[in-house]
Order: sequence, then C-alpha cells, then structure tokens
Amino acid sequence: MRKEYDFSRAKRGAVISSPGKTRITIMLDDDVIETFRAKAEAAGRGYQTLINEALRASLKGGDPPLTAKVMREIVREELSHAR
Repeated sequence: MRKEYDFSRAKRGAVISSPGKTRITIMLDDDVIETFRAKAEAAGRGYQTLINEALRASLKGGDPPLTAKVMREIVREELSHAR
C-alpha cells in the first residue's frame, strides 16, 4: 500500500478547533484513566467526555457529602413521619 501513496511532500494540516474547548495536557493516575475508559466503552461514549462531565458536576457542588450527622437527621425525619 505504501507504493500507492507518496507522502514525502505531505504537510500536517491545522488541527480543527472546537468552539468553547481548549486543548491541554494533564497528568492523571493510570487507574483513573482506565476506569473512565471502561465506563466510556460500556456506555458507548468517549472517555474524555465522561471526564469533562465529572469535572463539571464537581464544579456545581451538587449534594453535600453524607456525614453521620446528616444521616441521623434523615433517619429522625423519616421515623417522625412513620409514627
């Protein structure tokens, strides 16, 4: 197949930009990457998209962490409704 194509004078084209996105380099632990890749493969999506969604969710804050104090309050509230 190499004989069919002559790339000796080829030049790399410009990288297609994605509006609203910036290309960066980041160091992540191997196990984190493998976990996201496995989840992405199971979902049929890209692992970088899943990482982006996880980062976005962490920025929103979402629900506070479930501490023992919060759990006690939830149990008390549920028990008061059950009486």
